[in-house]
Amino acid sequence: MSLLKFQRRSDAQNAARFAPQVPASVKALMEGYSIEVMPRTAAKIESFADILPQGTRTYIAHIEGTEVDDMVATAARLRREGFEPVPHFPARLFKSHDELSETLRRYKGEADVSQALVLAGGPSTPAGDFDSSIQLLETGLFGDFRQLFVAGHPEGNRDIDPDGGTRNVKDALHWKQGFSETTDAEVAITTQFAFETAPVIAWAERLADEGITLPVHLGIAGPAKLQTLIRFAIACGVGPSLDVLQKRARDVTKLVRPYEPTELVTEIADYCVANPDSLLKSLHIFPLGGIKTSADWAISHSDATPKTPSLATVSAEGQTTQTPPSNKDTT
Repeated sequence: MSLLKFQRRSDAQNAARFAPQVPASVKALMEGYSIEVMPRTAAKIESFADILPQGTRTYIAHIEGTEVDDMVATAARLRREGFEPVPHFPARLFKSHDELSETLRRYKGEADVSQALVLAGGPSTPAGDFDSSIQLLETGLFGDFRQLFVAGHPEGNRDIDPDGGTRNVKDALHWKQGFSETTDAEVAITTQFAFETAPVIAWAERLADEGITLPVHLGIAGPAKLQTLIRFAIACGVGPSLDVLQKRARDVTKLVRPYEPTELVTEIADYCVANPDSLLKSLHIFPLGGIKTSADWAISHSDATPKTPSLATVSAEGQTTQTPPSNKDTT
């Protein structure tokens, strides 16, 4: 009996000894992180309580062709399971003011939604009356929301600025800054994912210099195969950071290992410690390699834990240690 107890304690101590040490700066930046799902990928998760801390802000991506019924059902499920649903509202997918109003009514009535990401959306041709997130906000229909997020593009966006500049993106953010000063909702910027630190920091500093005070939730890609990330980066128009991925792809030793955002997050966290007034305040995870894989990485780099830690093993000392992430689920 005593021998078994000693062996268990030794195993726990060994696990703690070899577990990676997460800097306090990283844990601070990870506090209150958010993650993104789609209805079809959410349906594959048996219980979000098994993989995410309670109350996690969970964005629901609205991709062209997704039924509103599925979007609302996903939001309602997340609410029931103890999470904060944040649906996407892509302006170009709404056919009319009435359709937008009805969708908002359903989200509120069926899922008690009070937070939203308002953006233009991917289609180049609007389905109806709206072409931009500004037009959605101008309707006044989001007036009783508690938190509103708008899109940010640290590396620009050629859909908005075809010439490769940043003028239209910048003008839009200045409008949204003004909007934030006229609404009771808290307004923040959620960015496209990036893979390189320097462009993100330079962008955030430019915003601050131009009078933007909206907090920034930096988009990061969760762990994924390098080929997957390159495909998404090209599709989403990620610019300078694409060079980082392509350089990594030329390194055979890195090509065979899944990408993890740890280095990027650590550098951003260190910058935030040295610059506490920075607009960079939190992280938003794009689970390009799978929801469970990203959730597992997030848990291992923060102090938060799931309500039901089914993805972890509990040692004899009562400490939680993570099992290796699975790459079988896909976004």
